[in-house]
Amino acid sequence: MASTKVSPGHDARQVAALLALPEIIQFITDLDALRWTGRPGNASRVMVGATLVKAVYALPTWTRTARLIAEHAALREAIGGAPSQWACYRFATKLREHGDALADCIDRILAKLRDAKPDMGKTVAIDGSDLPAYANGQRFVKRGGELRKRFADPDASWGHRSSISTRSGGGYYGYKVHAAVRTTTGLPVAWQVETAKDPELPLVPTLLDTVTRRGFRPDVCVLDRGYDAEVVYEGVESRHMRPVIPLRETPAVKAGKAAPPKCDHGEWTFAGSDAKRGASKWRCPTGECTPASVWVKASRLHPLIPRNTDRFKALYHQRGAVEREFGVLKHEWGMLPLRVRRLERVRLHVDLTILAELSGALARTAAGRMAA
Repeated sequence: MASTKVSPGHDARQVAALLALPEIIQFITDLDALRWTGRPGNASRVMVGATLVKAVYALPTWTRTARLIAEHAALREAIGGAPSQWACYRFATKLREHGDALADCIDRILAKLRDAKPDMGKTVAIDGSDLPAYANGQRFVKRGGELRKRFADPDASWGHRSSISTRSGGGYYGYKVHAAVRTTTGLPVAWQVETAKDPELPLVPTLLDTVTRRGFRPDVCVLDRGYDAEVVYEGVESRHMRPVIPLRETPAVKAGKAAPPKCDHGEWTFAGSDAKRGASKWRCPTGECTPASVWVKASRLHPLIPRNTDRFKALYHQRGAVEREFGVLKHEWGMLPLRVRRLERVRLHVDLTILAELSGALARTAAGRMAA
């Protein structure tokens, strides 16, 4: 599948190409079937086009989106109209009330991408990323002042984020997007938005179930050290996938319980794994021991893909795909800065942003096939 290394171009032709996708056309048809009687409004195609414009041009608000369309003749022609900012807000409310239509559209696009690239989800990487809220979450109105009684975004909560680049880590007020991303192209295949305080570990099975429901069959799931817990290993293995997670320095690790078996002849060597048996095989380096090999049951300390193997290192190196994808979504598709409040609105904003990116990937795939 064709990919790009630069930011998506701001072009009315790109928006028109997305609107021409059969999956987007079906989405528009589904929305037309939900139209209520009363004062005629903008056509569903115009409103869906406005949502794509917002993501393609990385605009944070509906106000700026409506203003750009009103001033841009090519965009007005591409989407078939110029909706007001209030029409955009009403349309967002309608999408929240009828989320099934949007979810079905996303499923259709991912299915088409999966059919175009059958090995699309063989290895997935899972991680979470911060979404600072469009609100002030400080406990006090001012330093030394009274307690804050009213919060602009009561759904948001305090969480912790790591330091990146020139930004130091620490607490933040807002939400967190958790995503499962295919490592070859970085496209998300499952995601969920929760508040910043919600733990990450329980969401791993949910994300993997969504991945499999959408027809993907990953063999490997790559996660960072923060997911190093027995419950995560069991959740991944129970779904017939191999977890690739570095170890935390727990007491058991410090005691050497994660090391390969040893004997007088030295450290034993890895001789393969058996998923049905749920164990990995280790052999004496000289073969002089009796027995010359042993089976070690799979666990957090001894996964089926041992950490000291080249395969583990190569697979874990692919985890950077999910970090890059968060950067692309935030800075190239307008996931940040948030300019909406409340959890349901943030979830819709993330869904529409990812819908635009996936649609762009599908349009490039279709264009590549036509060129071939």
